[in-house]
Amino acid sequence: MSRKVYRPAELNGAFAAARNAGNLDELLSLYEEDAQLLVDASGASLTGKAAIATELKRLIELPGTMVSNDTFCVEHGDLALLRADFTLTDEKGAVVYSGFTAEIVRRQKDGTWLYVIDHAGASCYGAG
Repeated sequence: MSRKVYRPAELNGAFAAARNAGNLDELLSLYEEDAQLLVDASGASLTGKAAIATELKRLIELPGTMVSNDTFCVEHGDLALLRADFTLTDEKGAVVYSGFTAEIVRRQKDGTWLYVIDHAGASCYGAG
C-alpha cells in the first residue's frame, strides 16, 4: 500500500519510514512517474521510476535505520523546496552514513505531494 503525504514537510519522514520498512513500492509511490533523481554531487541522474528503483534498492540494502529531518520547507503554490539532514545508524547508535538532501516536490490533483527532483546525494559522506 502506498503512503499518502498531504504536507510537503512530511515527505522526507515518509521516505525514511518506507526505507526502514524495506518497502521499494512505497518508496517509488513518493515519486512522480518522470521524476529525476540526482544520485551524487557530480550531477549524475536517473529519470523515471524504473531507473530510480535501482538506486532505491541499493539504499534499502544499506545497513542501519534512517532518520530524515527537514531543515526547511518552502512552499510556493503547488511546488515546495525541501532540504533534509539524514543519518543511517546501526543497532548501537553509531552513524553508518549521513548527509543532506535537496528536493523539489509538487502537489498532485488529489492533494498529495510527490518528489519531482530528488537530489539525494547533495552532500553524502560516510562515517569514518
